[in-house]
Amino acid sequence: MDLTIHSSFLPQTDPQAAIAFYRDLLGFEVRLDVGYGDLHWITVGPPAQPSTAIVLYPPEATPSLTDDERRTVAEMMAKGTYGHIVLESEDLEATFAALAAAGVEVVHEPTDQPYGIRDAAVRDPSGNLVRINQRP
Repeated sequence: MDLTIHSSFLPQTDPQAAIAFYRDLLGFEVRLDVGYGDLHWITVGPPAQPSTAIVLYPPEATPSLTDDERRTVAEMMAKGTYGHIVLESEDLEATFAALAAAGVEVVHEPTDQPYGIRDAAVRDPSGNLVRINQRP
C-alpha cells in the first residue's frame, strides 16, 4: 500500500477566530471556506504541503451525536481535552515566541522531552491542543 494523509479534522467553535489563528498566525492557506446555514467548515493547510489538509469543522454538525454527547464534546473542548494536532517547526523558539507575543494561550514553553524531542504546546481559539515539535 502507498497511503498518504489527505485530511484530518479538528473542531472549531468560531470560524473567524480559527481563520485568524491558522492562516494569520500559523501561515496556513485557507483552501476551502464553506458555510451551510449557521454552520461553517474551513479547510487549511501548509503551503508546502498542498495535498495535506486540516478540516476545521463545527462539532455540532457531527451526525448521530446525542444531546448528552454534544454537551460532553463542548465541555471537553472548553477544557482543551478533545482535539489535538502535532505540528513541526524548523525553529521552535521563534515559532513559540511569535505565538506567545500574539497572545495565544500557552500550555507549555519549549521543553526537551524525555522521549527525545523538543516541543511546546499552545491552544487554538477553540481549545484544541497544538503541539509543535522542533524539526530534527
